[in-house]
Amino acid sequence: MAVTLEQAKLNTQDMLVKGTIDEFQKSNYLLNNLTFADVVSPSGGGATLTYAYNRLKTQPTAAFRAINSDYTPQEVTKERKSVDLAIFGGSYEIDRVIASMGGVENELTLQARQKIKAASALFNDTVINGNRTTNTNTFDGLDVAIKGSDTENVLAKPIDLSTAAAIETNFMDFLDNLDETLAAMDGTPSALLMSSKMFVKFKAVIRRATMYQETKDNFGKIIPMYDGIPLIDLGAKSGSNEPVVSIDPKKGTTSIYAVRFGLDGFHGVTVAGSSMITSRLPDFSTAGAVKKGDVEMVAAVALKATRAAAVLRNIQIKAATV
Repeated sequence: MAVTLEQAKLNTQDMLVKGTIDEFQKSNYLLNNLTFADVVSPSGGGATLTYAYNRLKTQPTAAFRAINSDYTPQEVTKERKSVDLAIFGGSYEIDRVIASMGGVENELTLQARQKIKAASALFNDTVINGNRTTNTNTFDGLDVAIKGSDTENVLAKPIDLSTAAAIETNFMDFLDNLDETLAAMDGTPSALLMSSKMFVKFKAVIRRATMYQETKDNFGKIIPMYDGIPLIDLGAKSGSNEPVVSIDPKKGTTSIYAVRFGLDGFHGVTVAGSSMITSRLPDFSTAGAVKKGDVEMVAAVALKATRAAAVLRNIQIKAATV
């Protein structure tokens, strides 16, 4: 089975869950566009939520043959992988007096919406930087999956896009190297993922190259595109101003990630038959002055084919300090 957040929203009758999923969709391009395989069933008494799959490492070959000769056998190579679903979100507490007050924005609505924003940011961060070696409660992200593969393009010398003058000089070199990186993939990327600062530089590049395009998501938000591929600003990490896609503090360099969405490429994973996202409001009908609410999601991501994702590294977007 496979489901998107839009389908999950339609499949639930809980209006609170519908509203929460809607907020996740509005605030997060990845969550709004990823297909989730809802196939994981709890095992081991509910303690293990593991999704096992084969990751394709090489491509199939074909050849011509002569009469009375045979083909040279060739098989694609793959490796066994698994990912454990992660549980993430957060809770908040509100005094019943504060919750009953009006104002510009209801405090309960504010706290719930901000918790969704934080969980959304945490998902983006983990998609790129997640590493179960350093945090067993998370899932591995693209950095772990792509590192050392044929689709990791580390430029020997940084391409300088740090100033308007540098962009004028180097924008074609940047696009040539980006195209070379994307050509190593097994299909057209569904999105290019980057930091906010890289997002601004990229728009400047494609304006100069007269390749600027735009589209709109299903919420009316304008999304710039390069060669038909959406450019996605992954924003900052949860609870900080640090970008999800890091910028080297001394060299001023960053990376751009490319992903091809699909159950045979890069996709999400969640629990079978679930709505993926839950939201619980504080219950002020019972005794007690301070009540707790929370937002939670159970998910992970899987890269089925190494060439369904790529990264271009060593793009200079800030002046070096070394």
